[in-house]
Order: sequence, then structure tokens, then C-alpha cells
Amino acid sequence: MSLSPLKSPWQARERANWLAQQSVKRSYYQEVVKAIDSLDEYLNTIQYGALSVDQEKYPLYLLKSTNWDQAKKTILVTGGVHGYETSGVQGAIRFLQKDIKRYLSEFNFIVAPCISPWGYETINRWNPNTVDPNRSFFENSPSEESQYLFSALKNDSINIYAHIDLHETTDTDNSVFRPALASRDATTQDSWNIPDGFYLVGDTDNPQPEFQKAIIENVKLVTHIAPADESNRIIGSKLEQFGVINYPTKKLGLCAGMTNAMFVTTTEVYPDSSDVSDEECILAQVAAITGGLDYLLENID
Repeated sequence: MSLSPLKSPWQARERANWLAQQSVKRSYYQEVVKAIDSLDEYLNTIQYGALSVDQEKYPLYLLKSTNWDQAKKTILVTGGVHGYETSGVQGAIRFLQKDIKRYLSEFNFIVAPCISPWGYETINRWNPNTVDPNRSFFENSPSEESQYLFSALKNDSINIYAHIDLHETTDTDNSVFRPALASRDATTQDSWNIPDGFYLVGDTDNPQPEFQKAIIENVKLVTHIAPADESNRIIGSKLEQFGVINYPTKKLGLCAGMTNAMFVTTTEVYPDSSDVSDEECILAQVAAITGGLDYLLENID
């Protein structure tokens, strides 16, 4: 199925109209900032920017291992690139609260739990300027959210060994986002069935299939894995192995492609399934992180 566009792309008036229709539905401070404030025993909380839409309300935070060791491999975990993908944010926080201590002796960590706090509060994929942060991880990005993190990591000159980026695929991808995208860009957008279950997106140019498989095997203990459709695809992309498709992450400007990490994956939880709860979605994200880390511990050079 294709979604019909308008005759011309959105200009300033249409973007302003869209922004005027958005409203705050939950609290970034209560649900994210307060949660990470309690983690300073073994992690340093660093503010790396603030969103211009409201700098006081939307500071940007990442957490780094307190006992940083240059001899250790460094793991990057990101959540909330798309603010409406709740379990990505809460999964990153839960990992910090419950599981990271098991791995601190082996790895350095950088965790950015909520890259798009305005999107988190308003439950949006786009930022206030109708830009998708997850197509914007490159130099001179049109997305503040992407540019701030891109610059923070570049300025620190940290060599990232593995990057796990936490996302969701929701029913609103078809009912809200893709129609809005067709309208914004005056283009035809293909629509597809939203897969019922968890899946991963690897990097076409660096697929690391055994790493992806290990994550899938661990997540299977928590929730079901999405089946391919009748054409052996998930969201229009060819299935590479059970529960895994690949994207050219750098070419598309995806968060997962922002570093030169050896091991990269993007998780996709399906929160609208009748077979899962919000808690199971969070636990699936944590299982993806720990499954990846356990694989690295077993196979690290």
C-alpha cells in the first residue's frame, strides 16, 4: 500500500502548524532525569547539551563509567533517539539500575538514555522542527539531538567497540508517522505490515551475524521474535537470519552508524502486541544489551 502525498513539501507555515498541534504528555524530568540522578555511585552524569526549544527543561545527559580504564573496550548504549519509543529510554535506564554493575570490571560504558527529550515528552518521532533525529547523525546535522551527541563523542575521541541502539516499531509508524512523512516531503511512502515481535537491524556493511544471533537468543527468553512476512521480509527488508534485517546505517545517517564500532545493532521492540506488557518490553531491551555484552565477553580479543 502507498500513502499519497500533498502537491508540495511543507514550508515554514506547515511546520509551525504541526508544532502547534503537539502537547506534553509525560515528564522527562520525572521519568528520566530523576531516575539517572541516583546512579552517581559508579557513573558520572555529564550534560553534553540542551535543546533550544527549552534549554532549562531539556538538558541532554550521558553517563560514563567513573573508573575509566583506557585498556578496556568501550560500549555505547543509546535510547530515545525517537522520543516516542518508550522502552528504549526505560530499557537503558533499567540496565543502568540493575545490570551494568556486572560488566563494569570488563568494559567502559557511555550511556545516553534519552537523546530526544522533547520527543519523549510529546511522544513524537520527529523533533520540534519536523526532523527525524535517526536520519541525521552526521556532521552539520539538521537535528540538534543528533549533532549534540555526535559532537560529544567526537570531541572525546573515544574509540567505541560496540554500540547498541534501543528502538521500537509501533503501530503508529503506519498510522501516524508514515502519513506525516508523505505529507511533509510530498512523496509517496510505501506502507507495510508492522511485525508482531522483537527484531534487530544490523549494519549492511558490517553485519556481525553471530553477535546479532546471540542477542536474539537472549531476547527469546523474555519475549517473542518477529516472524518474516510472506515475502521473507520485515518492514520491507530482506530477512538475513531469524529476527534480523540489515540497513546501511552510515548512508542513512542512523544513530547506529555514528561511530566506527566493530559491533553494532539496533533493537526493535513491538509494544503494541497483545502478548507483551510494558514491563516485558523494557526487559527485552535489557536482554538485548546483556546478550550482546555476554557475547563480547566470550569472544573478545
